[in-house]
Amino acid sequence: MPIRFQADADFNQIIVSAVVRRHQEIDVRTATVAGLAGLIVVPQILAIRDAADALILIWAATKPEEWVNRVAYLPI
Repeated sequence: MPIRFQADADFNQIIVSAVVRRHQEIDVRTATVAGLAGLIVVPQILAIRDAADALILIWAATKPEEWVNRVAYLPI
């Protein structure tokens, strides 16, 4: 099973679109769909392409088991 992403309410939807456009098989759930709108805040300081590249790399190079019960700061 590949990694699935949960985007917080402040996450730039253009980044989500860029990731999904490049790899339609990547599952990105929005905070609104998950009922988490307004609960999590992540600063976004990278360019859209850099942020999309980082998420695609995580998706391609790691397994979901590596992220269980883990919180990681990603500067995106």
